[in-house]
Amino acid sequence: MADLSGLSLKAWNTGALLRELLEPTGVYPRRRSLKRPTAGELLSDYAAARSWAAELSNTAGAYRLETVDVGRNTIGSNRLPAAAVFDTAEDEIAFAGKTRDAARFRELVAGLSELDPSAGAALRSWALKRPLQLLDLRESALTAARVALWLRDNASPGIYLRQLGLPGVHTKFIEAHRRVIDEMATLLRAGSADPQPDPVNVEPLVAEAADVADTALVGSMARTPAARFAMRHGFLHPPELVRFRLLDPAMKVLGGARDITVTAEAFSTLQLPVHTVIATENQVNFLALPDRPGTLALYGGGYGFSSLRDAAWLRDCEVLYWGDLDTHGFRILDQLRAVHPHVASVLMDKETLLAHRDAWGREPSPSRAALTRLTAEEAVLYEALGNDSYGPGVRLEQELIRWDWALERLYG
Repeated sequence: MADLSGLSLKAWNTGALLRELLEPTGVYPRRRSLKRPTAGELLSDYAAARSWAAELSNTAGAYRLETVDVGRNTIGSNRLPAAAVFDTAEDEIAFAGKTRDAARFRELVAGLSELDPSAGAALRSWALKRPLQLLDLRESALTAARVALWLRDNASPGIYLRQLGLPGVHTKFIEAHRRVIDEMATLLRAGSADPQPDPVNVEPLVAEAADVADTALVGSMARTPAARFAMRHGFLHPPELVRFRLLDPAMKVLGGARDITVTAEAFSTLQLPVHTVIATENQVNFLALPDRPGTLALYGGGYGFSSLRDAAWLRDCEVLYWGDLDTHGFRILDQLRAVHPHVASVLMDKETLLAHRDAWGREPSPSRAALTRLTAEEAVLYEALGNDSYGPGVRLEQELIRWDWALERLYG
């Protein structure tokens, strides 16, 4: 009985039973083979085999049982269930205890079709591809479909998402359902039956950055999921910002302002008497760096240096990158060099790592990417960290490096 229930629940959990409701494939009546007792098991524990057969017979309302003769030459002829036959998908859904969910699914599919009869086929194809997601989203799927229909009819609207005037639709809803909206909009525009989701469905943390790092600097300036969604559909999106500190007190740009934030476009046009740039991912390090003539500190925030792509003036500067001493730190360094090959790493060496054993942490998801822009020494350390040569997932976060050690190598 448990084996049969498991097969039916598996069919439900893969969405196969719900798909059968929309597009029958001809597999019903469906025969589910049963693992029945052998003649030897009948002989050794007849009561258990009889109980098993009785349980299947007593719950056979949703299916028909096929039986076979077992044990004729040993214990005597016994008719045991060999297979359960479900005449319809509805019968197997009922056996799985999902009748109410299936009815709700049908209502939601009908609701999608009613939004726009001309788009019914495209939205139905999305439901076939994502039946369990439709059931999970419920009315939110209908709202997402309304957004997708609006995008179909309003290509490149040139407004901010906040200005979208659909009832019940707000920015946070779109942020939470970007993937679904993207899939539906793709189907509506192309008439395809194979939705192509946004490859990244998480916010720009390390995990997401690792997937898009290869294009974060050399590709589009839209590096976050929200920015890419806006770009794909022609919405306006707040510009990327760059924060930097002027470490030279004699450098006057905006009066006495030294901690400055500008758009990436404005940053690319700066003309400053700077010969050295120190880029760091840690805000406290960024704020604590002491004065130094002709020097600018740049705050990147992880895989957040795409703003440097168009800053051609950096090519005439010494650019030092101080990142976490872990695999992702080296990956960011590698990506920086895709745009500015002369970037040099600092405090990302074996000596610094070994001098701070007491501060080692563990990197949760080390990068496995092949990095081609590291120096020989950096590549050896990157490989050693990735191979757990110093221990499982060893990492040294930049803020844990002793300050006197850091200043000696940065300013020494």
